[in-house]
Amino acid sequence: MPNVSPSGPPMAASPLTRAVLEIDEYAAGLGWDQPARLFALVDTVRLRADEPELAAQLGLGGDADAAPLTPVEQDELPSGAPLDEFLATVAWPDAVTGCALTVERLMLPPSAEGSVPDGLDEAGLARWVASHPKRQEVRMTVAVLRDGARESAIRLREKDSPTEVLTGADLVPGLAEALAATFEG
Repeated sequence: MPNVSPSGPPMAASPLTRAVLEIDEYAAGLGWDQPARLFALVDTVRLRADEPELAAQLGLGGDADAAPLTPVEQDELPSGAPLDEFLATVAWPDAVTGCALTVERLMLPPSAEGSVPDGLDEAGLARWVASHPKRQEVRMTVAVLRDGARESAIRLREKDSPTEVLTGADLVPGLAEALAATFEG
């Protein structure tokens, strides 16, 4: 069953899944070969009450059908900085309910794990993956809430369609952990 209604907005069982699919759809509209993007997830009702001008800029009038969580894109991530190091510097104010990140990567099928050459450093491994005939370009959107809830969406470049997006809470556990850590301390 497709996860997008005929009129466009994502249909999803949870507010977090809906937010992840909304971000995935936004990223898809920008095309491929994009930098990573970080989003704050805020409670839509609270945003309308606390920041009415920002809510209006985001098109969040009094629509009763508005999503419970509103993604707010943050400033561009610094280029050249490793993603894990950058995320270790992020801290969110109390008004932020959760956060999400969308990033493109190359992935290999599990069957390729046994053929990884020994002794490769990180750069060598990246080159090996980039030249592997079974590599897949993917866009991953991962979101976490302060309460520990997680959701992910993965879109393959070769199957770039809203009906071909895979969702699940544990698809990208390492990235989810790194995002969850932005709410600690």
